[in-house]
This record gives sequence, C-alpha cells and structure tokens, in this order.
Amino acid sequence: MDTLNRKLLVGQVSFRRGEPGYEDARRATMWNARLPDRFPDVIVQAQDVYDVVAAVRLAKREGLRLSVRSGGHSWAGNHVREGGLLLDLSAMKTVTVDKAALRATTEPGRAGHELATLLGRQGLFFPTGHCKGVCVGGYLLQGGFGWHSRTLGPACQSVIGLDLVTVDGDIVHASPTENTDLYWAARGSGPGFFCVVTRFHLRVYPKPSVIGFAMQSFAIDRLEEVFRFAHEVGPEVPKSVELQLLMSRNATGVGGPGIEVFAPVFADGYRDAVRDLEFLNKGPLRRKTALKVPFAPSTMNLMYLAVMTHYPAQHRYVVDNMWTRAPIDALLPGLHKIAATMPPAPSHMLWLNWAPPPTRPDMAFSVEDSIYVALYGGWKHAADDEKYSTWATERMREMAPLSSGCQLADENLGQRPARFVTDENLRRLDAIRSERDPQSRFHSYMGRP
Repeated sequence: MDTLNRKLLVGQVSFRRGEPGYEDARRATMWNARLPDRFPDVIVQAQDVYDVVAAVRLAKREGLRLSVRSGGHSWAGNHVREGGLLLDLSAMKTVTVDKAALRATTEPGRAGHELATLLGRQGLFFPTGHCKGVCVGGYLLQGGFGWHSRTLGPACQSVIGLDLVTVDGDIVHASPTENTDLYWAARGSGPGFFCVVTRFHLRVYPKPSVIGFAMQSFAIDRLEEVFRFAHEVGPEVPKSVELQLLMSRNATGVGGPGIEVFAPVFADGYRDAVRDLEFLNKGPLRRKTALKVPFAPSTMNLMYLAVMTHYPAQHRYVVDNMWTRAPIDALLPGLHKIAATMPPAPSHMLWLNWAPPPTRPDMAFSVEDSIYVALYGGWKHAADDEKYSTWATERMREMAPLSSGCQLADENLGQRPARFVTDENLRRLDAIRSERDPQSRFHSYMGRP
C-alpha cells in the first residue's frame, strides 16, 4: 500500500460540531478576539499534505463546503463559515532555502516574520507582511502587501509555483507551464481560491544592505498640512521608501491625537538610505514636528515590533479599506470625519503612498492605486461592540465614490462589497472556478454566493 493510502486510512485530527475540543479548535482559528458567530460542521487540523487530501475527500463524500485557514489573521474571519469543513493548515510550517538559486519553498502555516528571519540569516529577503504572526498562506493568495513591496511588487508576484490539492483531492503543481489557470488564479484571488495550497515556491532576493526608517509626529491640528504634503510628494517618493501616515488618538511623541509619519527604507548603503529620505527631512513641515527621527538603522525584528504596537493581541477588530487616486481636496472632508469619529487607540487610520507601476505580470491581482487608506477599529471588551464595530465601514462607505477598489488583506466584503480585482479578472476567475470547482465546494468571497 502506498504512503498516501496508508495515511488516509490513519485519518487526521478533526472535531465535529458539538464534540469535546470543537469550540477550542474553532476559537484557535481566529487571531481577532471578535470571533464570528458562525460554526463549521467539521474542523480538521492538518499536519501534512496527506491530511489535506483526506480532508478534501471527506468534504466531497459528505457534501461539505470547504474553507481554509493558515494563520487566522483574516479580520473578517473569512474562513469561519456556517456549516461545511474548515481546514486548518497552521501546523504546516516547513521551509526550504536554496541560497545559490535564490529560491525557497514554504508551507502555508509559516508566519511571515519567521520566514523573514530564516531568510535573513542567509543574507536573503522576501517581501513578507508588515504584521507579526501573519502566515504566508492567506497573505500570498490575496496579493501580499509587504515590506519593500514598492520595489519588489506584491509578494504573489514572486510566487513561481504552488503545490495544490484540488477539489477532488488530487495533488497537482501549478506554475507558468503547468496548470497555468490555477497559477494565474492563485496569485491574487485570496479567500476566493478554489484549491488548497500546501506549498509555495518563491523567488527570493539578496537582503538590502541597509534597513531603517525616518519618523515624524504631528499634532492633529496639522492634519491638512500633513496630508497635503503626503499627497503632493507621493509620486516622487523613491521606491525604496514606504511613506506611511498613521493617525490615532495616541500618536507617538504627541501624547494625544495626532499623525505619525513613518518611512521605512530598504537601500544598498547608508548614504543611499539617507538620500532617499531627504524629501522628508527637507519638507515644509520639518519645523512643525512634535518628534523627529531623521534616520535610524533598524532590523526587521524591530520593524515588526514597532508595527505591532498598533495591533495588540486579545482585542476586537473591524477593518475596512480603499485604494484611491482622488485629489486631496476631495479626500480631506473624509479624513477630517475619520479623525473626529475615531475610537480610542489602538484604533487608527493608515495612509500609504503606493504609486504602482503602469503594468504588472498577468495574474488575478489587479486592483491597486496611488494611495491606500485603511481603517482599523480595535477595542478590548465585547460590551463596546455596538459603539465601535461600524466605524471603519461607515467611513469607507462614505468615501466609496473616491475609491477605485479595495485590498483583500483588509477587506470587509461581507459588510461592504467592493471591487477587489478588475471586472475582466473577476470574470476570468469565475470561469476558472466554474471549470475547476463546478459544484462550488470551496466557499467564495463573503457577500458572494
């Protein structure tokens, strides 16, 4: 008997609804403390590809719809659906690295910050996600909006192959030359993908010689000046720099409501890093800062720690976002209302000057724009759900006429449908889904059948 059949007979760790351990397993699939009031019929905790095959075949036998979880950082809990089978891949973490070939493979449950550390020890780099704990499975499928992505592109652009389990439980490989329809769909379809990825094959890069950041903080009464400046300089910001503006009620160096201007830089040398940040340090606001750090060398670990101060664990989160190229005068009324209605920290607004190139490789990922705006509502106690849970989506709904779409990483499609790939690519995705998953066994996007 071959290895696959032996493993399928052994079975895997699973929990049926109502059984001991089920609720702990359901709770463990969400990082967000705001667990959706939805209950899968079965939760399977896969240890390897054979468990995945067994789970998919179980779902087929019992007529169960499938959802997949790698790290559980979906703010909206896309993977936690009512009924069906929830396949938890978080235990699948194996990474291999071929330094000479600039190649790596990773299973979906490996956290991005861990992958960054493993690669960094060999002088290598990959555009992993900005938040600590986000696993690569969902991150790479939805596009991969990460460190140094303004130069390297969304992380899915560096996916050169995938090992997949299809809806029938078959193991296949997808690449530019094999199962090309699945390769195209996997790079950007996010939670709407209709296979299970068990391994990603990645192109990796030499680690930048210098990693660091500049930072400035401003009181909230400088809102218009700060955002006008960011909007104006956005197209000219060097690709090595991520110009981020974070607005909250507890801005660093302000001691109250304000805006942190954080500019990570990934450069070939110290002088290059300082040169690439000159637009900030010579800007018209330089004498109006409450706090100023012209340039500070950093490590990836410190960058992750800085980001996670805004995303504490054991909090309840609701998130929404938009891409835009709207004029600043059109955006300012919405920005003022966001500031006026913002819940207490850790709730915040993120503005990122993105400025994508004119073209990308042909892949499902297809919606991005000059500026990214995301709202993160976060609070500690369930008693405050009614007070804070609609803030992010209400503000984004009001600004929707200025939006060109949303990013799947921070989507809230179940509450506010938005364009996440181009219309042409959505039609192509739906056509591939109809062929590869004709019975719609894999769940589609929230808000879609």
